[in-house]
Amino acid sequence: MRAHRFDALDIEHIAEEIEDVGKSEQREHANRMAVLLAHLLKWQRQPEARGSSWEATIRHQRERVARRLERTPSLKSRLNDPD
Repeated sequence: MRAHRFDALDIEHIAEEIEDVGKSEQREHANRMAVLLAHLLKWQRQPEARGSSWEATIRHQRERVARRLERTPSLKSRLNDPD
């Protein structure tokens, strides 16, 4: 691509690589959201066990989710997707 030899590109392989990157981004985002949700539920349901580590995790995960959504705006459309 950098040499502008577009006729020599393996389009199928490139498409697969792009799809794999997208899936990886979605998995990472889903994992962060799951951790955030778990800690928010613990925070709400177990007030006696609240601690600075939960608070730090909640803050950290919120920041990471926001950063990922900024870098990969296409993930926003997946937020309401039940799959």
